[in-house]
Amino acid sequence: MAETYPRPRFGAPREPVEQKNPGSGLARVIDFAVGSHTRTVALLILVGLLFFLPGFFNIPPVDRDEARFAQATKQMVESGDFVDIRFQDEVRYKKPVGIYWAQAAVVEGASALGLPRAQVRIWLYRIPSLIGAIGAVLLTYWTALAFVTRRGALLAALIMCSSILLGVEARLAKTDAMLLLTTTAVMGAMARAYLSWQRGDDSPQPWRWAAIFWTAIAWGILLKGPLILMFVALTVIALAIMDRSAAWLWRLRPVWGLMWTLVLVLPWFVAIVLKAGDTFFADSLGGDMLSKVASAKESHGAPPGLYFLLFWLTFWPGATLAGMAAPAVWRARREPGAQFLLAWLVPAWIVFELVITKLPHYVLPLYPAIAILIVGALERNVLSRSAWIVRGSAWWFAVPLIITVACIIGAIVLLRQPEFLAWPFAAGALIFGLFAWWMFDDYRAERSLLNAVGASWFMAACIYGVVVPSLAPLFPSVQIARALRNVECVGPAAAAAGFQEPSLVFMVGTSTVLTNGSGAADFLLQGSCRFALVEWREERAFAQRAEAIGLRYNAGARIDGYNFSQGRAISVAVFRSEGTE
Repeated sequence: MAETYPRPRFGAPREPVEQKNPGSGLARVIDFAVGSHTRTVALLILVGLLFFLPGFFNIPPVDRDEARFAQATKQMVESGDFVDIRFQDEVRYKKPVGIYWAQAAVVEGASALGLPRAQVRIWLYRIPSLIGAIGAVLLTYWTALAFVTRRGALLAALIMCSSILLGVEARLAKTDAMLLLTTTAVMGAMARAYLSWQRGDDSPQPWRWAAIFWTAIAWGILLKGPLILMFVALTVIALAIMDRSAAWLWRLRPVWGLMWTLVLVLPWFVAIVLKAGDTFFADSLGGDMLSKVASAKESHGAPPGLYFLLFWLTFWPGATLAGMAAPAVWRARREPGAQFLLAWLVPAWIVFELVITKLPHYVLPLYPAIAILIVGALERNVLSRSAWIVRGSAWWFAVPLIITVACIIGAIVLLRQPEFLAWPFAAGALIFGLFAWWMFDDYRAERSLLNAVGASWFMAACIYGVVVPSLAPLFPSVQIARALRNVECVGPAAAAAGFQEPSLVFMVGTSTVLTNGSGAADFLLQGSCRFALVEWREERAFAQRAEAIGLRYNAGARIDGYNFSQGRAISVAVFRSEGTE
């Protein structure tokens, strides 16, 4: 099958060697899929669902970011105000409105279809992230078609789909999977404009490239403000320096594109300014984005080099080939294809390493470029043969061994039960990881990679599908909400003292009062059908205040668990006002 564009070389090609994959069922699936774009897309959607659905529905709300996003969306739906963003009475202006609109649309749609208690089903809020993750996988394939063969593009998409970091973000109701989708769309359109200019193609350029580029920029701005513009600007500046020209940008029709972007983003920005004045820009740009450059926000500071260290885990299994591909990529750094991908990757990576505040998902939009660079070297058989680099293929086996065993042992320690259901999936991860390592050589790298992708799926099924949902003590908010749903009175009201994670507000209700032990006692005194959720560290203050005000109350259930956000065990007593059942 002819490629979309002539292939730029990633390194000096070696003599062609016949690919041998005797008995490789996974390779035969790839052979069948690359027969057409339709088959390839269908396979990637299926693989995406297989990777991202384990645990998607039954992992409870995760503190703190996911629960905060979901609660803010829930309040939008409850209030009918789709302009303002709030967590209870506190404004939440760190991010624009895009992800909240997407989540609200899903929740409203589910409610309209008659799904009971849709507003507290966290998996509904995760659907935009699932769409973003699968869409990013498909767009990685589309972007890669500008650089490599259809088979190579499929492999690059599989590398992204199986990466540990994307697997995490696909299951969290926040912005990062959708931001990856928009960034990959922007870069795919840019790549086509840039490479056509490099080839000297003077024919009229398709409008769809510009439409994709500017629409994705607009959606990226609504998701996370100007961050997507940073990726674009750094790439353009790097290419302009290397080429001493940026004339190719005119192929993206910037005049019409800027107008279209403003049409899409200005209405909400005008609406939020009319509602909140300059508070939104002060909080999002000054209080959130710029402050992360110079200081560690929420104790997430780290020195330069952290992302490089995390890469070998968060981009597994593709990271195992990254070191082997690096020498070939370096040799090809001046060729148009590699030059564009490196301009996408390197400047932004340096910026993230220099920024004080660091979270693993910040570099996720750069991972498609790495996947394509790896495949560019893999399909030309120019992976490094250096013995010390090739030994790194053991990482395909080491990661599932360490992670699955650690998760199972942790579950056994926490739950005091063996978690037998996880064992077959852990064994599958180890077997496929061992095969990937055992059979690796330069000319069977694709087959090893496919086995590593298989290992990644078994590991995801083990961790997300079995182990994490079983760890009830890590999600005490679910148990507390269940205890309050079993009461006989109508419209129970609650106050929380000590344990006040966002997931509790999401599960128990927006009106949940966050207070201390004394305040919880005062809250119970105000009427019937009231509950005080008092963590043991606040119980003495609660009891002293109750005695002082003559409060009569009844003790209910006690929920023991572990607050992983604060790294400590908790025990929450449920007290109810007298006469409340």
